[in-house]
Amino acid sequence: MMSNLFSTFDPSTGLFFSLNWTSTFIIILLFPNLYWLFPTRNSILFLKMSNNLHTEFKTLLGEGGSGLSIMFVTLFMFILFNNLFGLIPYIFTSSSHLTFSLALSLPIWLSFMMFGWINMTQNMLAHLIPPGTPSALMPFMVLIETISNIIRPGSLAVRLTANMIAGHLLMSLLGNNLIENSNLTSALLIMIQMMLMLFESAVSMIQAYVFSVLSTLYSSEVIYENK
Repeated sequence: MMSNLFSTFDPSTGLFFSLNWTSTFIIILLFPNLYWLFPTRNSILFLKMSNNLHTEFKTLLGEGGSGLSIMFVTLFMFILFNNLFGLIPYIFTSSSHLTFSLALSLPIWLSFMMFGWINMTQNMLAHLIPPGTPSALMPFMVLIETISNIIRPGSLAVRLTANMIAGHLLMSLLGNNLIENSNLTSALLIMIQMMLMLFESAVSMIQAYVFSVLSTLYSSEVIYENK
C-alpha cells in the first residue's frame, strides 16, 4: 500500500531481491522483431531513428568516430526504452534513480578521462587553460575547468533522474487532483490525462537525446585533443 507519493520510486519489492530492476531489461523482449522476414512498422521506425542518430553522432565525433557513434546510439535507445516503459502502469521506472543514471554516465566519463590523461597528458593539461587567458587568471581557470570536468557525470545523472521524477510526480499530482476534486466531465478528464501522457513521453525522448548528445560532446573533446 502506498504510504506517500514518493513510494512509487521505491525499488524494494522483496526481502532479498528487488524484481523492479528487471524492468530495465524488458527491451530484450523486442529484439526478435528485428529478425522478421518482412520488417514491421516498429522495426522500420527503429532503424530510421538509429541511422539518423548515427549520422548526427558521427558528425559530432568527426573522422574515426563511427564505432563510438554506434555505442552512443545504443545508449540513447537503452535510456529511451527505459523512460517509455516507465510510463506503463505497474512497471518500475529505473531511470528515476541515481543508481541507474550514474552507472551509465560515470563509466563513460571515467574511461575517456583515463584515456586522455594516460595517452596525451600534455594536451589534457593544456586544455585546462583556454587560449588567450591572462596570466593572472590562469590558476582560477585551471580550478574552474577541473571542477567542470569532475561534475560532468553527476550533472548528466542528476539531469536525467530529476526530470523523470518531476514528470512522474506531475502526472500523479495532477491526475489524482483532477479526478478527485474536479467537476469536469469524463471526456475532458481523459483529454487532460492524454495530454499529460504525451508531455511525459516527449520528456522521456528529450532526456534520452540530451544524455546521449552531451556524452558524445564530452567524448569528442578528448578525441579532438588526440588528433
